Amino acid sequence: MPSERASAADRRTRAAAELRKRGFAALLASPSADLFYLAGYQMFPSERLTCLVLDCAGKATIVCPELEAPRAAVAAPDIERSTWGETDDPYTVVASLVRGSGTVAVADQMWAEFLLKLQAALPDRAFAVASPITRGLRMRKDAAEMEALRLVSESADRAYAQVLKRPFAGRTEREIGAELAELLRAEGHDEVGFTIVASGANGASPHHETGDRRIAQGDTVVLDFGGAMRGYRSDITRTVHVGGIAGGEEQKVHDTVRRAQEAGYAAARKDASAESVDVAARRVIDDAGYGKFFIHRTGHGIGLDGHEHPYLVRGNREMLEPGMAFSIEPGIYLPGRFGVRIEDIAVIDADGSARPLNRADHAFASVA
Repeated sequence: MPSERASAADRRTRAAAELRKRGFAALLASPSADLFYLAGYQMFPSERLTCLVLDCAGKATIVCPELEAPRAAVAAPDIERSTWGETDDPYTVVASLVRGSGTVAVADQMWAEFLLKLQAALPDRAFAVASPITRGLRMRKDAAEMEALRLVSESADRAYAQVLKRPFAGRTEREIGAELAELLRAEGHDEVGFTIVASGANGASPHHETGDRRIAQGDTVVLDFGGAMRGYRSDITRTVHVGGIAGGEEQKVHDTVRRAQEAGYAAARKDASAESVDVAARRVIDDAGYGKFFIHRTGHGIGLDGHEHPYLVRGNREMLEPGMAFSIEPGIYLPGRFGVRIEDIAVIDADGSARPLNRADHAFASVA
């Protein structure tokens, strides 16, 4: 815990420097990944306002309900607290802590109700989203964050290895999804975020809602699942075949997607643009004749949020740097037939190369 607190304190120092550089008076963060990143305080969203106020001088205060104060004191003992009772107005408390001149930066995920009431409490202030400040900090993971992502990815790998031992044929997508959730928790996840099980024609929907379709022999099944350990997220996708060895177009499509992912890895390196990874993966799928069936970006950043910067998509010329973490997840989706996606989380290492955090077998596995 002391090292985590030191990391949060350093992040606040760097965030305050950005506030001064940009002429901002303060940064306000309600329960979100930004609050956890800057304070080490992980709090569920509630109708009662909790808000970190970080002013441009670097002074930090957590404004929170009295009933949450003991929890905040344990999670962030190095940050001052200003508590409010059930009949108090927390927005005036926050307003009193915004000193100096300049714009107020607000965490992107703050609820509209909170923002509108803060604007009313600070009528002479301009407001702006905080992502120009927090984005640059959060994209570049430190050593502790890289380790957290490695551990949660390895946990997801183990869950995948275990689910391959379970029967699929004759069972519903929902049953397999529930097993995946149990396996994630058994392998160390604190939280399960999603378990997509898309069988047969459902696999052609990249974000299929796991349902009651009964899986049959010969089905191709997309498994996309993840969650969190100590706040950091996992996200992995593998595609399996039910009963025997896959052949024909299913195997061809799987091979194409695997080669596209390998091309993405080869392109992902220090000083390469984010869009170049998308271009490299997409070229393989285009050349195989499936270009119109690759209907999403090649990847997204990951950390305290499941989707964050950088996004590997055409038009994003942002340069990749050591410490950046992101998915590489090409896919092909044939409407009415089946889909294939393969997804790993990768990081840019100090040597500038992309290192996979997911080591689970990429083969077109056969399940019973």
